[in-house]
Amino acid sequence: MKKIATREAYGEALLALGRENPDVVVLDADLAKSTKTYDFGKHFPDRFFDMGVAEQNMIGTAAGLAAAGKIPFCSSFAIFATGRAFEIVRNSVAYPRLNVKIAASHAGITVGEDGGSHQSVEDIALMRSLPNMTVFVPADAVETRAAVRAAVEIPGPVYIRLGRPGVPVLHGDDFVFQPGRAVVMREGGDATIIATGIMVSVALEAAAMLEQEGIVVRVLDMHTIKPLDEEAVIKAARETGAIVTAEEHSIIGGLGGAVAETVCAHCPVPVYRVGLPDVFGESGKPGELMEKYGLTAGHLAAAVREVKDRQVRAGR
Repeated sequence: MKKIATREAYGEALLALGRENPDVVVLDADLAKSTKTYDFGKHFPDRFFDMGVAEQNMIGTAAGLAAAGKIPFCSSFAIFATGRAFEIVRNSVAYPRLNVKIAASHAGITVGEDGGSHQSVEDIALMRSLPNMTVFVPADAVETRAAVRAAVEIPGPVYIRLGRPGVPVLHGDDFVFQPGRAVVMREGGDATIIATGIMVSVALEAAAMLEQEGIVVRVLDMHTIKPLDEEAVIKAARETGAIVTAEEHSIIGGLGGAVAETVCAHCPVPVYRVGLPDVFGESGKPGELMEKYGLTAGHLAAAVREVKDRQVRAGR
């Protein structure tokens, strides 16, 4: 299966938008070749601003550009765009609901050897906690391009989480991206895996493994964490009775937290959250780290078996 990094697709989408919309401007924090904003800057130098290693200033400048009618896209590594600049994002962008788009790359543990200081495993939780913020976590290149275009149409702040490594292309050219609407990747009635980002392809692998055991699992691609598709979550809870969430992020405050909150409020069923426990990442090869922290198809399949056991014990 062809693999393309979501950050690569972001760069392509930006360049296309630059040709179509003169109000799109791009800001980067000295990482243009890594975040893939470099081509935009090369083609539209008068609309590209390298702010240096000054993420707070980058976000503040973007807020000013948005107030002046531009559509700024800000890029850096996720750890810096959301962590270092959080107060500016909160008070200068989300609070006044300015039209700033933050597209942060190198999220999660698949940054690899850069280690825990650069592996953002809390960025979804941070951005999800902000009023007025929309949060996208695309699963592949096709979804990324669509999410970038959707972000332009959404009035107000948007956070787009992007990754470093290549990921399988899961969607075809006919894919229609609907913000706030989960995509059913696979039907099933025995349990549901709700996955986001890089974990969608892993969830499909796990579902194929489980089918060999006679366990037919529904797989949802939850590309929008906020607003969450609560209707799809409740439907999955009612129809399958057990849910596993999967994210390359802490289980605290991200997709797992959002799904658990929804299930608890509307249709309590067993929920198993797959992601990083309450720990930081560490240096290592991406594949090794995914194995260490239980983000593989085998671990997901085991989580489905466990949550189904809970379902049985609960008498559902």
